[in-house]
Amino acid sequence: MILQIAIPKPVYTHFDYLPPLGTEISCLQPGIRLRVPFGKSQSKIGILLAIAENSTIASHKLKSAEAVLDDVPILPADILQLLQWASRYYHHPIGEVISTALPTLLSQGHSAIIQTILGWKLTTSGQETLQLASLAKTAHRQQAILQLLQEHPNGLSQVTLSNSLSNIVPVLRTLEQKNWITPHLVEPLHLIKAVQSISLPLPLNAAQNQVVNRVCQHLDRFYPCLLDGVTGSGKTEVYLQIIQEVMKNNRQTLVLIPEINLTPQMVNRFQQRFSVPLAIFHSKLTPYERLQAWLLAKEGIAPIVIGTRSAVWTPLARPGLFIVDEEHDPAYKQQDGFRYSARDIAVVRAQRAQVPLLLGSATPSLDSLYNAQQQRYQHLILPERAGTAVHPHFQVVDMRPQPRQSLSWQLVQAISRRLAKQQQVLLFINRRGYAPTLMCYHCGWVAYCQHCDAPLTYHQTHRNLCCHYCGATRLRDTCCPDCHQEQLSLLGQGTERIEEQLQQQFSSARILRIDSDSTRGKNAMHTLLEHIHGGEVDILVGTQMLAKGHHFPKVTLVGIINVDSGLYHADFRAPERMAQLLVQVAGRAGRVHEPGEVIIQTYHPDHPLLNCLIREGYPAFAQAALHERQLAQFPPYTRLALLRAEANQVDLPLQFLQAAKEHALQLTTPEIQLWGPVPAPMARRAGWYRAQLLLQSAQRDVLHLLLSQWLPHFAKLAGRKVRWSLDIDPQELL
Repeated sequence: MILQIAIPKPVYTHFDYLPPLGTEISCLQPGIRLRVPFGKSQSKIGILLAIAENSTIASHKLKSAEAVLDDVPILPADILQLLQWASRYYHHPIGEVISTALPTLLSQGHSAIIQTILGWKLTTSGQETLQLASLAKTAHRQQAILQLLQEHPNGLSQVTLSNSLSNIVPVLRTLEQKNWITPHLVEPLHLIKAVQSISLPLPLNAAQNQVVNRVCQHLDRFYPCLLDGVTGSGKTEVYLQIIQEVMKNNRQTLVLIPEINLTPQMVNRFQQRFSVPLAIFHSKLTPYERLQAWLLAKEGIAPIVIGTRSAVWTPLARPGLFIVDEEHDPAYKQQDGFRYSARDIAVVRAQRAQVPLLLGSATPSLDSLYNAQQQRYQHLILPERAGTAVHPHFQVVDMRPQPRQSLSWQLVQAISRRLAKQQQVLLFINRRGYAPTLMCYHCGWVAYCQHCDAPLTYHQTHRNLCCHYCGATRLRDTCCPDCHQEQLSLLGQGTERIEEQLQQQFSSARILRIDSDSTRGKNAMHTLLEHIHGGEVDILVGTQMLAKGHHFPKVTLVGIINVDSGLYHADFRAPERMAQLLVQVAGRAGRVHEPGEVIIQTYHPDHPLLNCLIREGYPAFAQAALHERQLAQFPPYTRLALLRAEANQVDLPLQFLQAAKEHALQLTTPEIQLWGPVPAPMARRAGWYRAQLLLQSAQRDVLHLLLSQWLPHFAKLAGRKVRWSLDIDPQELL
């Protein structure tokens, strides 16, 4: 027997081994892990792909695997086959593909056993305290924890408690010191089980009800749906009611969300509705938490799985429904390493499992709209906001008469009116930091990153200059290094600068900034959202983190500081992204009873794309954009593959790509066009010089045939000095 094993190495094939000595063939099933010798003195953890009778390697040169780590396959057959398909489609080494899909601890050889975890249990003294109501009136958090533990006599994990209340560690210590709670090992199904009272389903309007009925009539087959619902139309409630029917059939649901910062809000909605274990996945989990959640899903203990991009690989014992929320979001595409699209993988999984698929968005991607037009997807529309909420009113402000102002007088007056009514305001600017450029007006010097072709951004919080591409930081210059002029100017604005200006103009307002700098902690976003929903904030200032899916009932005014960056951009997808972001941000206004208002500041108020979007709405914009794509023969009307190269020397990437292009021209047909090679739009990043070669074809099969014939020659062409990567269906051309 020859064991064909995938090992996480950049090699486009498996490795052949003999079975461990004395191993019975019944123990060797595809999907199990084995420890194998690799190199001179290393051992690696690999996944068994198949058992063969022959090998291309002479039998006397084959090594024996050292040990079998699993009694049953750690990767079920459906996931293993999906990973092998993904390896072929994205032309990426199978070992690295599988490594991406496995929790880190499993890749390191840890046991795949669901274990008990540390939690807390109420003591007799704690029970008496609750009964006597002897807690101080100000001890709200202590009261909340004691009541939760009283509702769960078997105890709750600390993870569960932290999902319900933020910053609980000091409170737990206080309660333990008082002998009101005690440490206790709890079963894993309490890891993320609902701990709040179960809420009833909300009443549906006619459009919502029609969507739920149509999907529930097709729970036993592949039924791909584009759920196209305006912001605030109640897409989440539609998800919940369909999931309820899926659970009645004892099946599981996988829900993908684009950003980690949407996790607390989504989990809270699901916890309020379903008293079942939830398996939660995002990048801020510890390796142990991720492993336990993965096992809960694999064993079928968790009926609902919620996670970001990588959760798409999570095994399900009984798959019944796949949901991709905010399906248009670029975050679903992995931009380094194994460059896969989680949205597209979800489509393939649903098709293979023969279950429904919901792609939800208020601003569907042009790719998905095209698939709906081609009748590959059902196009389900929610045209109105749920309840009594109405669409917000738009106002475009021409900033040309106010060139030096970040906040127009129209926006300032609107903010004052909303604050007087004790309503909340959201200001959006898609740039963190204080100012994106430090410049000397005397000689024109600009502070650039030493490693990237990009200016450094000044951060007032840390009083340093930071590169947003490679992360390099240094102190702010006190004088110009070229002409020694001491007066340096900060140009442009980011979230920090807008926050400072608001504090000066609205000194009594409570202002909260939300960007990736202010939400670095594990529960930081959860805590900030609590402040917002608790009415402790008057003005929100933030980046696109605030644009996606959040429900802020008290926000009635949205101000978009500068929309122009998306109107003029080298990437053909930039207008689509701009339109989606603008509509999503605007959708945060007026979601309950009060009418919403959206003020858009621009230096190009007559731009036809912007006017089409505001006057006729996103559907009209999308049709116009699709027509432009068709004329230009851009996706979704053609298929792209992008070959990127980088090296420490400026000429090497272009030399490699030119050699690769010449080799491709010997293989290619007229159906495939090759564009370039050219330097990347940012030619140097993190000290590496970068270039790229674009392949375009109207026929996917023809393109992939060329790639499969072409790739085996890259290692020889690139040598050891050039790093290269292939991006199938690229979402970024930078």
